[in-house]
Amino acid sequence: MSSCTATVNTESLNPIGNKLAIPGRSNHSSGRWKLISFAVNKTVATGTSIMTPSVVAVSSQGLQQLPFKPEGYNYWKWRSYRIHYVEKGEGFPIVLIHGFASSSFHWRYNISELAKRYKVYALDLLGFGWSEKTLIDYDALLWRDQVVDFLKEIVKQPAVLVGNSLGGFTTLLAAAALPDKIRGVSLLNSAGRFGDDVSTTDKTEESALHKFIVKPMEEIFQRVVVRSAFWITMQPVQIEAVLKSGVYRNHSNVDDYLINSILRPAADPNAYEVYYRLLKQLMSNPTKHTLDSVLSQLSCPLLLLWGDLDPWVHDRAKPNRIKDFYPNTSLVNLQAGHYPQDEVPEQVNKALLDWLSTLTSEI
Repeated sequence: MSSCTATVNTESLNPIGNKLAIPGRSNHSSGRWKLISFAVNKTVATGTSIMTPSVVAVSSQGLQQLPFKPEGYNYWKWRSYRIHYVEKGEGFPIVLIHGFASSSFHWRYNISELAKRYKVYALDLLGFGWSEKTLIDYDALLWRDQVVDFLKEIVKQPAVLVGNSLGGFTTLLAAAALPDKIRGVSLLNSAGRFGDDVSTTDKTEESALHKFIVKPMEEIFQRVVVRSAFWITMQPVQIEAVLKSGVYRNHSNVDDYLINSILRPAADPNAYEVYYRLLKQLMSNPTKHTLDSVLSQLSCPLLLLWGDLDPWVHDRAKPNRIKDFYPNTSLVNLQAGHYPQDEVPEQVNKALLDWLSTLTSEI
């Protein structure tokens, strides 16, 4: 794997439910347990289509959703990889970044509303959604570079970044890397945790027995466990059950559109291998990059839209800790789970539009 490792707080990814442990000698064994629990209960980058093409529907809040297109919307060639994105509206640009095992379609109720006043892009990160499932090493800096290059090559002007879960941490990294082009960042139940900025993993000496026999056997076992989880939870009924188990506290928007947008990427023959590599990378060094190390490099206004009922973020003080650490922060608490943009889109849209109006009036 690459030396640059994605910082995804395993707490923010860990649902409540079945756990399958991976044996090993790592000091992060508890994190591995949680991540395999995630694999069992949130294997969502997989499956087959269960919905007819180009469905347009209305949410419980009366918002029209983005039409579902099985073929996707727009594609961009990045480092020879095919990257999917949605583009709609005119005006100052807003870039939306989805979370782990999700896609641009998870912004289905936000894109059209935001596009009434702004130019909206929703990007699929490499390895997710409708973007290419290439067999490479994945890490946080890869996705950061993808977002940075998207801003340079497609957006081509200053913008605001909005990210959920893993996408939230990715937007922070991109904003820190491109400060002159980012006018603001909004995080919705972002991944990442506070702590020391550890740059290397534990390099304790391995015995020959562990290096050449135990370690290879661990990887084989990991593959068996993850593959089993992958196929066990790929069924639409299982995905629906997980989403309704607390991830969405209000079940009104847990529908065929949502489930299909989660399942469909598994049609790619590389889906399982990419999923395995992503999980292995997330397990390898969860303290590589931390919220405090990245926030210390930020130089723009920050908006937190936080679902207080999120079962995957155990640190209930996290949004307040972010605000205390980075004073140029506005916080809006929402009665929602891990995906407030889809569960309570009307509230998220209003909060975003109010905040964006204060930013764009100064431009």
